[in-house]
Amino acid sequence: MNRTGRIQSLLNDAAASGAVPCVAVAAVLPDGEVITAAAGVRDAGTGAEMKPDSVVWIASMTKAVTSAAAMQLVEQGKLELDTPIARVLPELASPQVLEGFDASNKPKLRPAKSPITLRHLLTHTSGMVYHIWNNDILKYLDVTQTPDITQCKHACLRLPLVFDPGTAWDYGIGIDWAGKAVEAVSGMRLGTYLQQNLLGPLGMRDTAFRIGAEQRKRLAKIHMRGENGGFTASDIEIPQEPEFEMGGGGLYGTVGDYLRFTRMILGGGALDGVRVLKAETVKTMSGNAMGPLACVPMKTAGASLSHDVDFIDGMKWGLSFVINPTPLPTGRSANSLAWAGLANSFFWIDPARRIAGVYATQLLPFADPRALDLFARFETETYAMA
Repeated sequence: MNRTGRIQSLLNDAAASGAVPCVAVAAVLPDGEVITAAAGVRDAGTGAEMKPDSVVWIASMTKAVTSAAAMQLVEQGKLELDTPIARVLPELASPQVLEGFDASNKPKLRPAKSPITLRHLLTHTSGMVYHIWNNDILKYLDVTQTPDITQCKHACLRLPLVFDPGTAWDYGIGIDWAGKAVEAVSGMRLGTYLQQNLLGPLGMRDTAFRIGAEQRKRLAKIHMRGENGGFTASDIEIPQEPEFEMGGGGLYGTVGDYLRFTRMILGGGALDGVRVLKAETVKTMSGNAMGPLACVPMKTAGASLSHDVDFIDGMKWGLSFVINPTPLPTGRSANSLAWAGLANSFFWIDPARRIAGVYATQLLPFADPRALDLFARFETETYAMA
């Protein structure tokens, strides 16, 4: 059986067993061969077939793309990693830290002890966090009637910090603010900047914040598991007329498109003769950017959206990827780059072995055990073929 056949067989078996409703994958091997495959149904309601070019919500896999855009502007001297970001985003000039709630549930706030920098935003060390994994911010949204980030309203971003910048790691909305910084210094809406400077040059034709008419014909629905073991398709979708384009999680695209982004990183900032980042910039992005801090498990505060996320404990963060300091059982080398999206999409980039892979199902909540298991088996099979 050829390489594609081996991956296709794995996915067919997983979809048939009910491990996931649908799955699409893409990988590049050290010899440059690209493999794509898909299985299952992209809409459990209609039975529409999942294909390698099906369009999925890549969610937080958006973060690495937005961070690459920010780093282009660092190269140009328009943004700086370690100066106060308030220079270009005055809204962040006086951040407040949430220290709990008083007897009447009013938030208790104090001024932050240090300014927020772009490095803090890109490494999740700013003190900005998601409500999905933080009970205090979840309560803050409730008592202040602040909309959550998926509504893409400006008010979603006006949240207090939960620690002083640079003192801890906790996953959150920092890269949405980094997207705002890209807009502030480029004079473009984020989607326009990405299209002109990354997505277009890299040939990522199906990737955008807005789902185009052609993409909608191939769109995979986000599913939930039913009590009978089946899947129910939902109408969950990121707002298509947003107040702001969510640089931390708003993109839709295909696994093939995203593989082109990972191949650019493998190529030191260039793909198919087109350079979008300097090699030294990619090297900076690919290393520990958080110093002595380390990632910690993310305990769910919203079980309908995420299980506990323990697989990052002790890992480092780059600009903006999670980095495994030791080899993984799948075959992934130490110091590889990776991250994920809320609807159980995942990618990894292994510069040492010259391998990268992208995996996407459309299933909530995040960190679904069976989806994680299939991703690990796909990754393991990819390395076995290298």
